[in-house]
Amino acid sequence: MNALASIAGGVMAQGQPLTEGGEWIANVFFYVMAAVAIAAALKLVTTANVVHAALYLLVVLSAVAGTYIVLGAEFAAVTQILVYLGAIMVLLLFGVMLTRAKLGADEDLDHPQRWIGALVAIAMAAVMGYSTWEAFGDEKLVDHAPQNTQQVADEIFSTYIVPFEALSVLLLAALIGAVVVARRD
Repeated sequence: MNALASIAGGVMAQGQPLTEGGEWIANVFFYVMAAVAIAAALKLVTTANVVHAALYLLVVLSAVAGTYIVLGAEFAAVTQILVYLGAIMVLLLFGVMLTRAKLGADEDLDHPQRWIGALVAIAMAAVMGYSTWEAFGDEKLVDHAPQNTQQVADEIFSTYIVPFEALSVLLLAALIGAVVVARRD
């Protein structure tokens, strides 16, 4: 995976900063992955077919893993692939199959006032974009060497142990809820 990230220009060789050309290539790959993720996310929420929505989610999660590689976070990319693309997508597809959702377009799920949701989404995107620009401006966000697995593990299991455990309990509750909903026959 280091070879792919080196080609993309996202990984610093032995802690050296990227060259001008390397930064340009990394930025192009980042924006391509971001565009793919945004396009697939839009298709994800606008499709009426639940299986197609799951496949679009797969594309979104893959693009996020690609951005992690470009940013030099190989551990996060591998975790994204193993956990989200592997486990969560299988769980989601089993949930779709267990709930006997209709395969194909389901017009009963459409709502005539969905434009309100679109306006809220546009407003939230504008607020988040403005907030990010105000907070960081032209400042370079990533200016350090990539972390290794040991440093990531030390942070997760010391500094961020409470949010990590809260997230695991939340995922367990979601799994139990999915089983209860699926077995309501």
